[in-house]
Amino acid sequence: MFASGWPITLLLFCLFDSATSSPVSTYTPASPLRLQISPPSPIPTIIPSLQSPSLSTPPPIPSFDSHSAVTTEDIHCTVTISPSALVVRFGDPATATCSAPNVHVEYLTWDIGDLMNPSPVLSVNSITKWDITPMCTGMTAINSCSLSLSVIVYKPPDSVSITFANHTGPMFEGRQYTLQCTVLEVAPIGNLIVTFYRGQTELQRLQSNSKTKEPVNETFTLDINPTKEDDGVQYWCEAKLDLGAEGPQPPPVVTSQNITAVVLFGPHLVCPEKMQVIEGGTLSCEVRGNPKPTIVTWFKDGQVVSLPTHSSRKHAGKYTVSVDGRKNLTLEVEVLPGSGTANCCNSHFLLAVVLIQIFICCKS
Repeated sequence: MFASGWPITLLLFCLFDSATSSPVSTYTPASPLRLQISPPSPIPTIIPSLQSPSLSTPPPIPSFDSHSAVTTEDIHCTVTISPSALVVRFGDPATATCSAPNVHVEYLTWDIGDLMNPSPVLSVNSITKWDITPMCTGMTAINSCSLSLSVIVYKPPDSVSITFANHTGPMFEGRQYTLQCTVLEVAPIGNLIVTFYRGQTELQRLQSNSKTKEPVNETFTLDINPTKEDDGVQYWCEAKLDLGAEGPQPPPVVTSQNITAVVLFGPHLVCPEKMQVIEGGTLSCEVRGNPKPTIVTWFKDGQVVSLPTHSSRKHAGKYTVSVDGRKNLTLEVEVLPGSGTANCCNSHFLLAVVLIQIFICCKS
């Protein structure tokens, strides 16, 4: 009964019995001619042993692209530049050093626009461009990293001058005028601070909004309303290039010439419009103005008078002064009871107190 199928069954049994490390079939005695195939075992440690070594795929080898670059934030980019920023006067030499202290690089090179410098040290005999951004690049075996150097090229002003805009000659008290400070051939204009002065008093600081890097001319303005106190004062301005901590210390400063203000005012009285004087005292009131008054005439009750040097009750009242026949000013005078000046009265009072004290001491 088993003679015809027994060799085949025995052969299959031997084959599957040799693969004991991963059983994939089961023999059923009740059905000797039937082969049941079980699904592969899910045990992960068995699967690699069933794979042929010739079918395994090695990990990909990263390709090198000489043009690839990473940003300075990448952990592999460790290029540093000393100094970190460069401030140099136009025409002066400049030097900077590039390094990669934490990674091995095959070489370091500088790129300055159309100039390549295959060296970690950048050395320029004369800076002749206003807008330059040198870049240092470090090349490793698998990538490259770059870092740019901030450069400010500056030039102090050729000259600084101050004038009144659209005005010459004297000014009138109470009117508005414009001071203008003109700065010629300065760079960069955005780092310039212009300050206006009245004598040694700072009036205002101004700064340009321009981002131009090449030398330019610019005029800064300030409105003023002069008074009689401004007559004879001197106005001037100062231009300072503030280039930060990396720039020259102290910063370059150029000042203008002084202009003397002539302010026309008055005439006016240099005393209260209502004045008190002690009986026996002197009535004095000065008249000032620009131009200076030349003819000053006092009137009281319609009569030309002179101010009294020894006042009495009759000198009280209203006075009128005519200045150069152009303007009349009024003064109201009150004469207080007493003799001489207030200081004289105080002296007499103190003397009386001292005498009383002496008399009391002697009696005791």
